[in-house]
Amino acid sequence: MKKILPIGIDSFREVRESGKYYVDKTLLIRDFIKNDDKVTLITRPRRFGKTLNMTMLREFFDITLDSKAIFSGLKIMDTEYAGQINSRPVIYFTFKDCKESTAELLMTNIAAIVLKEYIKYHPILKENAGEPDSYIRQFLMFFEKLFNKDVDPFSLKQSIELLEMALFRHYKVRPIVLIDEYDQPIIASYEYGYHDEVKLFFSGFFGAALKGQDCLHQAMLTGIQRVVKESIFSQLNNVRVYTVVDEKYSGYFGLTEHETSELLKDYGLMLTDEVRQKYDGYLFCKTDMYNPWSVLNYADLRLLRSYWINTSTNALIRNSIHEARERFTEHFDILVTNEAAAVTIDLGCSFLELKHPDTLWGLLVNTGYITVLDVIDEFYMKVKIPNGEVRGEFQKIIADRANLENRDLNNMFRYLLDADMENFMEIYRELVISCTSYFDAKENAYHMLFLGMCISLNNLYKISSNIESGLGRSDIRMESLAKERPHIIIEFKQGENLETLKEEALAQIMAKKYYDGLSGEILCIGIAHHNKSCSMAHEKIVSAKPV
Repeated sequence: MKKILPIGIDSFREVRESGKYYVDKTLLIRDFIKNDDKVTLITRPRRFGKTLNMTMLREFFDITLDSKAIFSGLKIMDTEYAGQINSRPVIYFTFKDCKESTAELLMTNIAAIVLKEYIKYHPILKENAGEPDSYIRQFLMFFEKLFNKDVDPFSLKQSIELLEMALFRHYKVRPIVLIDEYDQPIIASYEYGYHDEVKLFFSGFFGAALKGQDCLHQAMLTGIQRVVKESIFSQLNNVRVYTVVDEKYSGYFGLTEHETSELLKDYGLMLTDEVRQKYDGYLFCKTDMYNPWSVLNYADLRLLRSYWINTSTNALIRNSIHEARERFTEHFDILVTNEAAAVTIDLGCSFLELKHPDTLWGLLVNTGYITVLDVIDEFYMKVKIPNGEVRGEFQKIIADRANLENRDLNNMFRYLLDADMENFMEIYRELVISCTSYFDAKENAYHMLFLGMCISLNNLYKISSNIESGLGRSDIRMESLAKERPHIIIEFKQGENLETLKEEALAQIMAKKYYDGLSGEILCIGIAHHNKSCSMAHEKIVSAKPV
């Protein structure tokens, strides 16, 4: 019988004890020990297995547990580090659900998360209540305050540091601190507008726990990005950051090509080109990676749908793209055509500078909306939209930016692919009329808007913009990837005389032979715009051989 896939389960112990399918990532433990960084921060997009890996680390090291059974047969147990299992106290927090709309609610949630770890160790440390150790006494007093919800943000900042010291006093072994999705509360504070109220708290909270602590053995943090320039890490100078462009840890978050192929084979599926186009495309350093959430759902439902994006819609990304500067938009338009773009990137996120292209590109890389193909230098990289899942989300962002309904776009393109030009133009006119501020962006905005709308067709067409063909450069050229669909050439004109201009646009396609190199049916379309008005001329031709 096939093992049940662990969809939605991010507890390592639960996965192992219930016998669910598990891809062995336990050598992450070996590398964490070998690297011996005091504080490690690993940044990866959501749904790439960060929480599962962090609970794996917790289960391996936790001195209060017996984890030999759940690690039996896994790779870490064949290494020289197997003897370190259940050898240290572990402090574990996950902030992935810290998405509160106010600073007060956020502080309440963080206090509740801290309390869980205090509750875990309270019975153990209470045995030392009669001893004179001040840290254990402070722990017991602070526990009472936490339990009674009588803790202010100032004292909460010291909570992890106090727990570290108390555990070190009791066990005589330095603890390990694990903080999963450390940046989620910071992202929430920015999205809901109370960032200034809490940024100093987080600086003290992480600083007290992680900087210069003699009683701390090692710490690992995971998140989407490293937050910089806003006091979050101002007290920390001992953090080693491993992003998606670093080789260390590159194979542990996500599924490699081999792991994906084996998983699909175990469930009677093949790693086809269609699956690759939908879910592949990520490069973590030089390692080709698949989104595990998408692959697991595909293996379970056996349907090539978009799974990851439905979990990751992020208002921060949408708003940032909407407000982006012109320099960002120019490169973004290149990505829309499924091409790579070389851009300047800052992988350290500053929420105060998201309108700046370098920071916005970094946010898109860190969140998995684009992937780095090549690192030209520290800040200059070649990037690309990774796969069909993400292209579909970008179409939604573009539609939202232009005040459009995504389903209207889908209907419009269905009519276009069926060469039903009357219904196509009816919806296109409605979309143009419904657009508000989009057309203020640039002179060729109609061209770029339509190009953005086309992004979801990349699996059906090779889409080019301003590419040289025939005797000139066509505005949009859509080369069909299947014989049963027509190729499409579109030329735009702008001016008051729509009837004349649409014919000129169509005639330009014919005169300059923008269809050069295409064979089969070719749908040539000239579209003229003036403000919110538009008109279209079209002609279908057949080319038996490439010209």
